[in-house]
Order: sequence, then structure tokens, then C-alpha cells
Amino acid sequence: MARRLAGGVLALATHNPGKLVEIADLVEPYGIKTQSAASLGVPEPEETGATFEENACLKALAVATASGLPALADDSGLVVPALGGAPGIYSARWAGPERDFAAAMRRVERELGERDQAASFVAALALAWPDGHVECFRGEVEGRLTFPPRGTRGFGYDPIFVAAGRAETFGEMAPAEKHAISHRAMAFRLLAACFGRAP
Repeated sequence: MARRLAGGVLALATHNPGKLVEIADLVEPYGIKTQSAASLGVPEPEETGATFEENACLKALAVATASGLPALADDSGLVVPALGGAPGIYSARWAGPERDFAAAMRRVERELGERDQAASFVAALALAWPDGHVECFRGEVEGRLTFPPRGTRGFGYDPIFVAAGRAETFGEMAPAEKHAISHRAMAFRLLAACFGRAP
């Protein structure tokens, strides 16, 4: 059974503004306040894991230990089978130090060429406590890629991803609609057991 988080403040182990907003929106109905790792003066640890789950756990544990607060970390990315699963856990790194996702999306299009455009978004959410306890939850949404990018909402690769059964990209969807079906929302529904009763 998942360990419960009883209200209070949750440190968010990310410096990505888009993820900060999405995660804060997801936990707010549970009466949980959030603080970013940056506002707590905690740097992002190096992502040395081989999977989304390993990286999420590494980040959550580092921030929980450094801040003395329970910490939530997300490691997520775009998985394209025709590219051998790339960019995968390297999704942010494909955007470079400037976080230029327009360039990253062009790279996906260039490397994919005429191959199958099937893709999925994967998210692993890890919740860690300062005592070293950690729980991890995975969500995945299948879909396909589309070029050129469409929409200015969301972040990262959202403008080139269309979820199965949908016509709009994640970049075109209203935030509430994306939250209902996204990989992060799926992982969050599993994680919510740690927050107790649903709002």
C-alpha cells in the first residue's frame, strides 16, 4: 500500500516551468502546496538513470534529502519506436542547453524521415520522503507524430504529438483536456493514492 502524504508542502524536483505548472495544478485540489526545487535553492541532480523511473527516483530523492520535504519528480519524454525509442530519456537533452524544443522537433522530423510515425509519451512520477522512502508511478499515452508542429499550448514536444483517437495535438488542446488524457495525468492518478481521498 502506498505511503500517504498528509497535506503540507511538496517540493517539486524540476526546473522546467511547464512541468511546474502542470504538476502544481494536479496536486492543488488535494490541498497540497508546492515549492520548486529552484525556489528552495536545490540544484537539479544529473540524470544518470537508464529508465524514466530511475531518473524520477534519483531526482525526487535528491530534492527530498536536500530540502527536508517530501519531493515529487517527473521524468518524461517522447518515445518513437522507429527511432529505436529515441529521444526517450534524452528528450530534454535533444533540446540542448537552451531548451530549444523547436530544434528538437525538427530533429525528430529529420531523423524519422518517411518511417512510421507511431509514438508515445511516457511519464514516471516519483514521490520521495527525506527518510529515503520512494514510490514511483508510470503513465503512458499512445499516439502518432504530425508535422509541421501545431499549437502553442503545453511545452516540449506537445505540438507534434496527437494522442490515439484525437485530432488535435497536445499543443492545441486546452490544459484541462490535456490533463484528462496525458501520460502525466495517468501517472498522477496512480500517485493520487498517496494523497488520500480524491477531491
